[in-house]
Amino acid sequence: MRIHLALRRHVVPLLLAVGLVLTASATAHPATPRPVPLRVATYNIHAGAGEDEVFDLDRQVRALRSLDADVIGLQEVDVHWGERSQWRDLARELAHRLGMHVAFAPIYSLDPEPAAGTTPPRREFGVAVLSRHPVLRVRNHEITRLSTQGENPLPEPGPGFLQATVAVRGIPLDVYATHLDYRPDPAVRAAQVADMLRVMDRPCPFRCPAHLLLGDFNARPDAPELTPLWATLRDADPGAPTFPASAPDRRIDYVATSAGIDLRRARTAPTGIASDHLPVVADLHLTRR
Repeated sequence: MRIHLALRRHVVPLLLAVGLVLTASATAHPATPRPVPLRVATYNIHAGAGEDEVFDLDRQVRALRSLDADVIGLQEVDVHWGERSQWRDLARELAHRLGMHVAFAPIYSLDPEPAAGTTPPRREFGVAVLSRHPVLRVRNHEITRLSTQGENPLPEPGPGFLQATVAVRGIPLDVYATHLDYRPDPAVRAAQVADMLRVMDRPCPFRCPAHLLLGDFNARPDAPELTPLWATLRDADPGAPTFPASAPDRRIDYVATSAGIDLRRARTAPTGIASDHLPVVADLHLTRR
């Protein structure tokens, strides 16, 4: 018993001293959080059809799988829209076949066509986000739209600006997917850019997550209507055009990043004519803020 007591008198103070040294060292040199790698992409899937106008979802699944992306923004997504995509739910089917979570935001949501003895789903067309990481929240924001579904439309607020908050290894990330107006007159796109910035700059109850903006902007990088975006976002320039797929001569597809995201590299992906666009793929590092 005397031996044990004697050892205790020497060992306990020694352990306390070591603990104090380690605590002081950790306080003086706090661990730097490691950045979290993330591969993202944006792809206009042309309602499941290739540049040859042939609907072939198997071909698009192969193209999407080849990107090996953790998060993908999709444009021109049909959900029970019509014969061109065989009345299928492309958002849900692509997610299932790729083993990913999905968020979908309709730009148009129309009454179904009459069918005897059945209750068909609504006809919808819009944008989507596929994610390997859990989707925590989905919102479908309105921005200015000039509808393609009626005669003599006027610019007015309409849905289809998707915000999907995903959890990337414990880090919340707001992923926005968009498809801007295609017409030569840039006025509607300019209004859409202003609307998107207002949505993305909304105050948060706590610290706002970093965010990505993925989409088909239907404008070149130097277009004046896009200039306000580059004041707060970084263009992940792939250094190559994205449209049309077989002989691209202009870039209209974008990955844009906010603060808190470190861009490592960006590129276009050679997916052939699975769509009339080429995807943009970007390798990023997220930092804990």
